[in-house]
Amino acid sequence: MYSLSNTLRPYVWGSGHAIAELLGTTPSGGPEAELWLGAHPDSPSRAQLPDGTVVGLDELIASDPSGMLGADSRAAFGDRLPFLAKLLAAETPLSLQVHPTLEQARVAYAAEEAAGVPRTAAHRNYKDDNHKPEMIFALTDFEALCGFRHCADAAILFRRVGAAIEATGASAPALLVQVLAALNSRIAKPVILRRAFELLIGGGAEAADLVAQAAAALTQADPDTLGPELSTVVSLAGTYPGDPGVLISLLLNRVSLKPGEAMYLPAGNIHAYLHGLGVEVMASSDNVLRGGLTPKHVDVPELLATVDFRPLPVPLIEAVETELGQQIWAPPFAEFQLQRIELAPGGEPVPLAQNGPLLVLAVAGSVLLDSPRADVVLNRGSSVFVPASEEPVLVHAHTPGQDDDAGTAVVFAVTVSGLQGA
Repeated sequence: MYSLSNTLRPYVWGSGHAIAELLGTTPSGGPEAELWLGAHPDSPSRAQLPDGTVVGLDELIASDPSGMLGADSRAAFGDRLPFLAKLLAAETPLSLQVHPTLEQARVAYAAEEAAGVPRTAAHRNYKDDNHKPEMIFALTDFEALCGFRHCADAAILFRRVGAAIEATGASAPALLVQVLAALNSRIAKPVILRRAFELLIGGGAEAADLVAQAAAALTQADPDTLGPELSTVVSLAGTYPGDPGVLISLLLNRVSLKPGEAMYLPAGNIHAYLHGLGVEVMASSDNVLRGGLTPKHVDVPELLATVDFRPLPVPLIEAVETELGQQIWAPPFAEFQLQRIELAPGGEPVPLAQNGPLLVLAVAGSVLLDSPRADVVLNRGSSVFVPASEEPVLVHAHTPGQDDDAGTAVVFAVTVSGLQGA
Protein backbone atom coordinates (compact mmCIF):
# COMPACT_ATOMS: atom_id res chain seq x y z
CA MET A 1 0.00 0.00 0.00
CA TYR A 2 1.21 3.46 -0.91
CA SER A 3 0.27 6.62 0.99
CA LEU A 4 -0.93 9.38 -1.31
CA SER A 5 -0.88 13.14 -1.44
CA ASN A 6 -3.43 14.61 -3.83
CA THR A 7 -3.88 17.71 -5.96
CA LEU A 8 -6.46 20.34 -5.00
CA ARG A 9 -7.99 22.17 -7.96
CA PRO A 10 -8.88 25.82 -7.14
CA TYR A 11 -11.63 26.43 -9.69
CA VAL A 12 -13.55 29.63 -9.01
CA TRP A 13 -16.83 27.78 -8.34
CA GLY A 14 -15.30 25.83 -5.44
CA SER A 15 -16.13 26.17 -1.75
CA GLY A 16 -13.59 27.86 0.48
CA HIS A 17 -14.16 25.46 3.38
CA ALA A 18 -16.17 22.29 2.59
CA ILE A 19 -13.30 19.96 1.62
CA ALA A 20 -11.08 21.24 4.43
CA GLU A 21 -13.85 20.73 6.99
CA LEU A 22 -14.49 17.19 5.74
CA LEU A 23 -10.84 16.17 5.88
CA GLY A 24 -9.79 18.18 8.94
CA THR A 25 -7.23 20.23 7.02
CA THR A 26 -6.47 23.95 7.04
CA PRO A 27 -8.33 25.88 4.30
CA SER A 28 -6.07 27.30 1.62
CA GLY A 29 -7.72 30.71 1.70
CA GLY A 30 -9.05 30.36 -1.85
CA PRO A 31 -11.67 28.26 -3.58
CA GLU A 32 -11.18 24.51 -3.13
CA ALA A 33 -13.23 22.88 -5.86
CA GLU A 34 -11.88 19.38 -6.49
CA LEU A 35 -9.42 17.06 -4.79
CA TRP A 36 -8.18 14.57 -7.40
CA LEU A 37 -7.27 11.01 -6.40
CA GLY A 38 -5.88 8.94 -9.22
CA ALA A 39 -3.30 8.70 -11.96
CA HIS A 40 -4.72 11.03 -14.60
CA PRO A 41 -1.68 12.76 -16.16
CA ASP A 42 -3.12 16.24 -15.62
CA SER A 43 -3.00 15.93 -11.80
CA PRO A 44 -1.69 12.52 -10.69
CA SER A 45 -1.65 11.71 -6.99
CA ARG A 46 1.84 11.38 -5.53
CA ALA A 47 2.73 8.04 -3.96
CA GLN A 48 5.30 7.53 -1.22
CA LEU A 49 7.65 4.59 -1.76
CA PRO A 50 9.08 2.50 1.11
CA ASP A 51 12.37 4.43 0.98
CA GLY A 52 10.57 7.76 1.34
CA THR A 53 10.80 8.72 -2.31
CA VAL A 54 7.69 10.35 -3.78
CA VAL A 55 6.63 9.62 -7.36
CA GLY A 56 3.54 10.27 -9.43
CA LEU A 57 0.97 7.51 -9.19
CA ASP A 58 1.05 7.28 -12.99
CA GLU A 59 4.82 6.67 -12.81
CA LEU A 60 4.37 4.06 -10.10
CA ILE A 61 1.80 2.17 -12.17
CA ALA A 62 3.98 2.40 -15.29
CA SER A 63 6.87 0.80 -13.37
CA ASP A 64 4.89 -2.43 -12.83
CA PRO A 65 1.55 -2.47 -14.70
CA SER A 66 0.91 -6.15 -14.00
CA GLY A 67 1.41 -5.91 -10.25
CA MET A 68 -0.31 -2.55 -9.87
CA LEU A 69 -3.36 -3.10 -12.10
CA GLY A 70 -3.79 -6.84 -12.41
CA ALA A 71 -4.36 -8.94 -15.51
CA ASP A 72 -8.12 -8.32 -15.78
CA SER A 73 -7.86 -4.54 -15.57
CA ARG A 74 -5.00 -4.46 -18.08
CA ALA A 75 -6.93 -6.64 -20.50
CA ALA A 76 -9.97 -4.36 -20.29
CA PHE A 77 -8.41 -0.90 -20.01
CA GLY A 78 -4.73 -1.13 -20.90
CA ASP A 79 -1.88 0.08 -18.73
CA ARG A 80 -3.66 2.97 -17.06
CA LEU A 81 -5.69 3.21 -13.88
CA PRO A 82 -9.22 3.08 -15.31
CA PHE A 83 -10.88 5.35 -12.75
CA LEU A 84 -10.47 8.76 -11.17
CA ALA A 85 -11.99 9.80 -7.84
CA LYS A 86 -12.61 13.34 -6.62
CA LEU A 87 -13.99 15.23 -3.69
CA LEU A 88 -16.12 17.92 -5.32
CA ALA A 89 -17.29 21.03 -3.47
CA ALA A 90 -19.49 23.42 -5.44
CA GLU A 91 -20.25 26.78 -3.87
CA THR A 92 -21.62 28.15 -7.16
CA PRO A 93 -22.81 26.24 -10.25
CA LEU A 94 -20.49 24.37 -12.55
CA SER A 95 -20.87 24.64 -16.31
CA LEU A 96 -23.67 22.88 -18.14
CA GLN A 97 -21.79 19.95 -19.68
CA VAL A 98 -21.86 16.58 -21.34
CA HIS A 99 -19.31 13.81 -21.87
CA PRO A 100 -18.63 11.84 -25.07
CA THR A 101 -18.82 8.14 -25.81
CA LEU A 102 -15.58 6.16 -25.93
CA GLU A 103 -15.64 5.93 -29.71
CA GLN A 104 -16.36 9.64 -30.09
CA ALA A 105 -13.52 10.53 -27.72
CA ARG A 106 -11.03 8.32 -29.57
CA VAL A 107 -11.90 9.67 -33.00
CA ALA A 108 -12.15 13.33 -31.99
CA TYR A 109 -9.00 13.27 -29.86
CA ALA A 110 -7.03 11.76 -32.75
CA ALA A 111 -8.42 14.42 -35.10
CA GLU A 112 -7.38 17.28 -32.81
CA GLU A 113 -3.94 15.71 -32.35
CA ALA A 114 -3.51 15.34 -36.11
CA ALA A 115 -4.59 18.97 -36.61
CA GLY A 116 -1.95 20.11 -34.14
CA VAL A 117 -4.38 21.77 -31.74
CA PRO A 118 -2.40 22.40 -28.52
CA ARG A 119 -3.79 20.40 -25.63
CA THR A 120 -3.87 23.57 -23.54
CA ALA A 121 -5.75 25.58 -26.18
CA ALA A 122 -8.95 27.17 -24.87
CA HIS A 123 -10.90 25.93 -27.91
CA ARG A 124 -9.71 22.33 -27.67
CA ASN A 125 -12.53 19.89 -26.85
CA TYR A 126 -10.73 16.61 -26.13
CA LYS A 127 -7.92 16.41 -23.58
CA ASP A 128 -7.54 12.62 -23.88
CA ASP A 129 -8.89 9.63 -25.80
CA ASN A 130 -11.20 8.27 -23.10
CA HIS A 131 -14.87 8.59 -22.27
CA LYS A 132 -16.02 9.93 -18.91
CA PRO A 133 -19.04 8.14 -17.44
CA GLU A 134 -19.36 9.24 -13.83
CA MET A 135 -21.36 9.15 -10.62
CA ILE A 136 -21.78 11.53 -7.70
CA PHE A 137 -22.39 10.47 -4.09
CA ALA A 138 -23.80 13.26 -1.92
CA LEU A 139 -22.01 14.02 1.34
CA THR A 140 -24.24 17.05 1.99
CA ASP A 141 -27.49 18.21 0.43
CA PHE A 142 -26.50 18.30 -3.23
CA GLU A 143 -28.29 20.26 -5.98
CA ALA A 144 -27.96 19.51 -9.68
CA LEU A 145 -29.46 19.52 -13.15
CA CYS A 146 -29.45 16.17 -14.93
CA GLY A 147 -30.89 15.04 -18.27
CA PHE A 148 -34.04 16.20 -20.05
CA ARG A 149 -37.46 16.39 -18.44
CA HIS A 150 -40.60 15.55 -20.42
CA CYS A 151 -41.63 18.12 -23.01
CA ALA A 152 -45.01 18.81 -21.38
CA ASP A 153 -43.35 19.56 -18.03
CA ALA A 154 -40.84 21.89 -19.69
CA ALA A 155 -43.66 23.67 -21.53
CA ILE A 156 -45.44 24.35 -18.23
CA LEU A 157 -42.32 26.01 -16.85
CA PHE A 158 -41.77 28.17 -19.93
CA ARG A 159 -45.43 29.22 -19.85
CA ARG A 160 -44.90 30.33 -16.25
CA VAL A 161 -41.91 32.38 -17.40
CA GLY A 162 -44.12 33.97 -20.06
CA ALA A 163 -46.82 34.73 -17.50
CA ALA A 164 -44.29 36.38 -15.19
CA ILE A 165 -43.03 38.57 -18.04
CA GLU A 166 -46.55 39.54 -19.07
CA ALA A 167 -47.36 40.40 -15.44
CA THR A 168 -44.77 43.19 -15.73
CA GLY A 169 -46.73 44.69 -18.64
CA ALA A 170 -44.43 43.36 -21.37
CA SER A 171 -45.35 41.02 -24.18
CA ALA A 172 -43.93 37.52 -24.39
CA PRO A 173 -40.66 37.77 -26.39
CA ALA A 174 -40.59 36.13 -29.81
CA LEU A 175 -37.93 33.62 -28.78
CA LEU A 176 -40.05 32.43 -25.85
CA VAL A 177 -43.01 31.98 -28.21
CA GLN A 178 -40.79 29.92 -30.53
CA VAL A 179 -39.55 27.72 -27.68
CA LEU A 180 -43.12 27.08 -26.52
CA ALA A 181 -44.19 26.27 -30.06
CA ALA A 182 -41.36 23.75 -30.31
CA LEU A 183 -42.28 22.14 -26.99
CA ASN A 184 -45.92 21.82 -28.05
CA SER A 185 -45.06 20.19 -31.41
CA ARG A 186 -46.57 16.82 -32.25
CA ILE A 187 -43.33 15.12 -33.21
CA ALA A 188 -40.88 12.77 -31.51
CA LYS A 189 -39.92 13.97 -28.05
CA PRO A 190 -36.12 13.98 -28.63
CA VAL A 191 -36.66 16.10 -31.75
CA ILE A 192 -38.85 18.52 -29.77
CA LEU A 193 -36.26 18.89 -27.02
CA ARG A 194 -33.41 19.27 -29.49
CA ARG A 195 -35.32 22.05 -31.30
CA ALA A 196 -36.02 23.95 -28.06
CA PHE A 197 -32.40 23.49 -26.98
CA GLU A 198 -31.09 24.75 -30.34
CA LEU A 199 -33.33 27.82 -30.21
CA LEU A 200 -31.89 28.81 -26.84
CA ILE A 201 -28.23 27.94 -27.31
CA GLY A 202 -28.17 29.55 -30.75
CA GLY A 203 -30.29 32.54 -29.79
CA GLY A 204 -27.43 35.01 -29.38
CA ALA A 205 -28.48 38.47 -28.26
CA GLU A 206 -32.14 37.49 -28.36
CA ALA A 207 -31.51 34.67 -25.89
CA ALA A 208 -29.50 36.98 -23.65
CA ASP A 209 -32.37 39.47 -23.62
CA LEU A 210 -34.88 36.73 -22.81
CA VAL A 211 -32.74 35.55 -19.90
CA ALA A 212 -32.59 39.10 -18.55
CA GLN A 213 -36.35 39.62 -18.94
CA ALA A 214 -37.20 36.29 -17.38
CA ALA A 215 -34.90 36.80 -14.39
CA ALA A 216 -36.18 40.32 -13.78
CA ALA A 217 -39.82 39.21 -13.98
CA LEU A 218 -39.33 36.18 -11.73
CA THR A 219 -37.46 38.32 -9.20
CA GLN A 220 -40.59 40.44 -8.84
CA ALA A 221 -42.77 37.39 -8.21
CA ASP A 222 -43.47 35.92 -4.77
CA PRO A 223 -40.43 33.67 -4.13
CA ASP A 224 -42.61 31.17 -2.29
CA THR A 225 -44.50 30.49 -5.53
CA LEU A 226 -41.52 29.89 -7.80
CA GLY A 227 -40.52 26.36 -6.86
CA PRO A 228 -36.99 25.00 -7.33
CA GLU A 229 -36.95 25.23 -11.14
CA LEU A 230 -37.83 28.92 -11.46
CA SER A 231 -35.80 29.81 -8.36
CA THR A 232 -32.85 28.19 -10.15
CA VAL A 233 -33.40 30.49 -13.13
CA VAL A 234 -33.14 33.52 -10.82
CA SER A 235 -30.00 32.28 -9.08
CA LEU A 236 -28.28 31.18 -12.29
CA ALA A 237 -29.01 34.53 -13.95
CA GLY A 238 -27.33 36.25 -11.03
CA THR A 239 -24.15 34.26 -11.62
CA TYR A 240 -24.29 34.01 -15.43
CA PRO A 241 -26.32 36.98 -16.71
CA GLY A 242 -27.40 36.55 -20.30
CA ASP A 243 -26.20 32.96 -20.56
CA PRO A 244 -28.64 30.73 -22.49
CA GLY A 245 -27.90 27.92 -20.03
CA VAL A 246 -30.04 29.81 -17.51
CA LEU A 247 -33.19 28.95 -19.47
CA ILE A 248 -31.90 25.63 -20.79
CA SER A 249 -32.08 24.61 -17.13
CA LEU A 250 -35.88 24.52 -17.51
CA LEU A 251 -35.54 21.74 -20.09
CA LEU A 252 -33.66 19.60 -17.58
CA ASN A 253 -34.52 17.60 -14.48
CA ARG A 254 -33.90 19.56 -11.27
CA VAL A 255 -32.35 17.17 -8.74
CA SER A 256 -31.92 17.40 -4.96
CA LEU A 257 -29.85 14.59 -3.44
CA LYS A 258 -29.80 13.99 0.30
CA PRO A 259 -26.58 12.85 2.02
CA GLY A 260 -26.02 9.21 1.13
CA GLU A 261 -27.92 9.39 -2.18
CA ALA A 262 -26.17 9.00 -5.52
CA MET A 263 -26.78 9.26 -9.26
CA TYR A 264 -24.78 8.22 -12.30
CA LEU A 265 -24.23 10.02 -15.60
CA PRO A 266 -23.66 8.09 -18.83
CA ALA A 267 -22.32 9.59 -22.05
CA GLY A 268 -24.68 12.15 -23.56
CA ASN A 269 -26.45 13.07 -20.32
CA ILE A 270 -26.27 16.85 -20.08
CA HIS A 271 -25.91 18.03 -16.50
CA ALA A 272 -24.65 20.70 -14.12
CA TYR A 273 -23.81 20.50 -10.45
CA LEU A 274 -25.24 23.52 -8.67
CA HIS A 275 -24.23 23.28 -5.02
CA GLY A 276 -22.96 20.78 -2.49
CA LEU A 277 -20.18 18.43 -1.44
CA GLY A 278 -19.82 14.94 -2.83
CA VAL A 279 -17.59 12.05 -3.80
CA GLU A 280 -17.35 11.95 -7.59
CA VAL A 281 -16.04 8.88 -9.42
CA MET A 282 -15.50 8.55 -13.16
CA ALA A 283 -13.53 6.87 -15.86
CA SER A 284 -10.07 8.46 -15.96
CA SER A 285 -10.73 11.33 -18.36
CA ASP A 286 -11.04 15.10 -18.45
CA ASN A 287 -13.15 15.37 -21.61
CA VAL A 288 -15.91 17.95 -21.16
CA LEU A 289 -18.13 19.56 -23.79
CA ARG A 290 -19.77 22.65 -22.35
CA GLY A 291 -23.22 23.97 -23.15
CA GLY A 292 -23.55 27.09 -21.03
CA LEU A 293 -23.18 28.60 -17.56
CA THR A 294 -19.55 29.28 -18.33
CA PRO A 295 -17.24 31.86 -19.90
CA LYS A 296 -15.29 28.97 -21.46
CA HIS A 297 -15.43 27.67 -25.01
CA VAL A 298 -18.76 26.23 -26.20
CA ASP A 299 -18.56 24.20 -29.43
CA VAL A 300 -22.24 24.03 -30.38
CA PRO A 301 -21.95 21.56 -33.30
CA GLU A 302 -19.85 19.13 -31.25
CA LEU A 303 -22.21 19.56 -28.31
CA LEU A 304 -25.27 18.78 -30.43
CA ALA A 305 -23.53 15.68 -31.77
CA THR A 306 -22.98 14.46 -28.20
CA VAL A 307 -26.13 15.28 -26.21
CA ASP A 308 -28.78 12.61 -25.66
CA PHE A 309 -32.06 14.48 -26.14
CA ARG A 310 -34.35 11.71 -24.88
CA PRO A 311 -36.45 12.62 -21.81
CA LEU A 312 -35.31 10.25 -19.07
CA PRO A 313 -35.81 9.88 -15.32
CA VAL A 314 -33.00 10.90 -13.01
CA PRO A 315 -30.51 7.98 -12.99
CA LEU A 316 -30.43 7.40 -9.25
CA ILE A 317 -28.45 4.44 -7.97
CA GLU A 318 -29.00 2.49 -4.77
CA ALA A 319 -26.31 0.86 -2.66
CA VAL A 320 -25.99 -2.90 -2.43
CA GLU A 321 -25.57 -3.94 1.20
CA THR A 322 -23.43 -7.06 1.41
CA GLU A 323 -23.31 -9.62 4.21
CA LEU A 324 -19.74 -8.51 4.86
CA GLY A 325 -20.79 -5.02 5.95
CA GLN A 326 -19.98 -3.27 2.68
CA GLN A 327 -22.08 -0.63 0.94
CA ILE A 328 -21.36 -0.72 -2.80
CA TRP A 329 -22.64 1.58 -5.55
CA ALA A 330 -22.06 -0.10 -8.91
CA PRO A 331 -23.30 2.00 -11.87
CA PRO A 332 -23.48 0.29 -15.27
CA PHE A 333 -19.92 1.19 -16.20
CA ALA A 334 -17.00 -1.23 -16.36
CA GLU A 335 -14.38 1.17 -15.04
CA PHE A 336 -15.43 1.69 -11.42
CA GLN A 337 -17.61 1.11 -8.41
CA LEU A 338 -17.74 3.03 -5.12
CA GLN A 339 -17.68 1.45 -1.68
CA ARG A 340 -18.41 3.01 1.71
CA ILE A 341 -17.47 1.37 5.01
CA GLU A 342 -18.51 2.70 8.40
CA LEU A 343 -16.96 1.23 11.55
CA ALA A 344 -17.75 2.05 15.16
CA PRO A 345 -14.95 1.66 17.70
CA GLY A 346 -14.56 -2.03 18.46
CA GLY A 347 -16.57 -3.06 15.40
CA GLU A 348 -15.84 -6.20 13.42
CA PRO A 349 -13.36 -5.78 10.53
CA VAL A 350 -14.78 -5.42 7.02
CA PRO A 351 -12.98 -6.56 3.84
CA LEU A 352 -12.64 -4.11 1.01
CA ALA A 353 -14.21 -5.16 -2.28
CA GLN A 354 -11.24 -5.25 -4.62
CA ASN A 355 -11.46 -6.06 -8.33
CA GLY A 356 -7.90 -5.09 -9.22
CA PRO A 357 -6.41 -1.72 -8.16
CA LEU A 358 -7.95 0.19 -5.27
CA LEU A 359 -8.04 3.78 -3.97
CA VAL A 360 -9.03 4.33 -0.32
CA LEU A 361 -9.85 7.65 1.39
CA ALA A 362 -10.74 8.16 5.06
CA VAL A 363 -13.19 11.00 5.76
CA ALA A 364 -13.89 10.35 9.46
CA GLY A 365 -12.21 8.59 12.36
CA SER A 366 -9.25 6.25 12.11
CA VAL A 367 -8.89 2.74 10.67
CA LEU A 368 -6.20 0.13 10.26
CA LEU A 369 -5.85 -1.33 6.77
CA ASP A 370 -4.50 -4.85 7.01
CA SER A 371 -3.10 -6.66 3.95
CA PRO A 372 -0.77 -9.66 3.60
CA ARG A 373 2.10 -7.26 2.90
CA ALA A 374 1.62 -4.39 5.33
CA ASP A 375 -0.56 -2.65 7.91
CA VAL A 376 -1.35 1.04 7.46
CA VAL A 377 -3.21 3.37 9.83
CA LEU A 378 -5.48 5.65 7.84
CA ASN A 379 -6.60 8.78 9.68
CA ARG A 380 -9.21 11.29 8.58
CA GLY A 381 -8.04 13.00 5.39
CA SER A 382 -5.52 10.30 4.47
CA SER A 383 -5.58 8.12 1.36
CA VAL A 384 -3.73 5.15 -0.09
CA PHE A 385 -3.34 3.25 -3.34
CA VAL A 386 -3.52 -0.53 -3.04
CA PRO A 387 -2.03 -2.53 -5.95
CA ALA A 388 -4.02 -5.37 -7.43
CA SER A 389 -1.35 -7.78 -6.23
CA GLU A 390 -1.91 -6.76 -2.60
CA GLU A 391 -5.11 -8.38 -1.45
CA PRO A 392 -7.19 -9.07 0.53
CA VAL A 393 -7.40 -5.86 2.54
CA LEU A 394 -9.33 -5.76 5.83
CA VAL A 395 -10.53 -2.53 7.44
CA HIS A 396 -10.24 -2.65 11.22
CA ALA A 397 -11.56 -0.15 13.73
CA HIS A 398 -8.45 1.53 15.10
CA THR A 399 -7.91 2.45 18.73
CA PRO A 400 -6.79 6.04 18.39
CA GLY A 401 -3.58 7.33 19.76
CA GLN A 402 -2.80 10.88 20.74
CA ASP A 403 -2.64 12.10 17.14
CA ASP A 404 -5.47 9.99 15.72
CA ASP A 405 -9.19 10.66 15.38
CA ALA A 406 -11.65 9.00 17.75
CA GLY A 407 -15.19 7.89 17.08
CA THR A 408 -16.91 6.22 14.17
CA ALA A 409 -14.71 5.82 11.10
CA VAL A 410 -15.86 6.24 7.51
CA VAL A 411 -13.79 5.29 4.47
CA PHE A 412 -14.55 5.35 0.76
CA ALA A 413 -12.90 2.96 -1.67
CA VAL A 414 -12.93 2.84 -5.47
CA THR A 415 -12.07 -0.19 -7.56
CA VAL A 416 -12.92 -1.64 -10.96
CA SER A 417 -16.56 -2.61 -11.36
CA GLY A 418 -17.56 -6.03 -10.11
CA LEU A 419 -20.48 -6.12 -12.59
CA GLN A 420 -20.20 -8.78 -15.24
CA GLY A 421 -20.54 -7.30 -18.71
CA ALA A 422 -20.79 -3.70 -17.45
